[in-house]
Amino acid sequence: MKPQKPARLVVLAAGQGSNLQAIFQAIDDGKLSVDVALVVSHRSDAYALVRAAVRGIATAVQTLTAIKAAGGSRDDFDRWLTATIAEVEPDLIVCAGWMLILGSDFLRAHGGRTINLHPALPGAFIGKDAILQAWQAAQRGEVNETGVMVHEVIAELDAGAPIAVRQVPILPGESLQSLTERIHAVEHDVLIDAIRLKLASLSC
Repeated sequence: MKPQKPARLVVLAAGQGSNLQAIFQAIDDGKLSVDVALVVSHRSDAYALVRAAVRGIATAVQTLTAIKAAGGSRDDFDRWLTATIAEVEPDLIVCAGWMLILGSDFLRAHGGRTINLHPALPGAFIGKDAILQAWQAAQRGEVNETGVMVHEVIAELDAGAPIAVRQVPILPGESLQSLTERIHAVEHDVLIDAIRLKLASLSC
């Protein structure tokens, strides 16, 4: 019997790429049997692109600004993204610091194999600045915990079925910076767990 090939991942990232680095570390540590085939960004200055280049991984960059400057639209960006990912035939697409809503063309092509990391518990603190939203709610005495989840990507923002979830307590008197740092520390483990779980479900 031939050994099973590692799953092929595409990672969508637009920031520092710490979660991408966590994927690389899990691969190096033998915790994930995957190959990152492509890293895609909608920001040309994303440090995630540098992290990918250091490992010799292919990257693709397209900005909305450039698309619109050439007379295109958001739909044109979504078509570019959908086609670019299709070329590498990934088993799984991981949004890790991706800041754009994925359009209907993308979801029709890749929705069943796309997951997203979001720093909140299911149904709470939707969209950007979720950590700030949770911290502000704690200051008002409305909550005493938040968390991290990885969920399936659907048309409704941050509303797909959770794959992996971790609760994070908000400590009394905690600063926003402290909460942010603790949540980021949890994100890495949750993301790796979710990738394993989602790949296992896809292989069934």
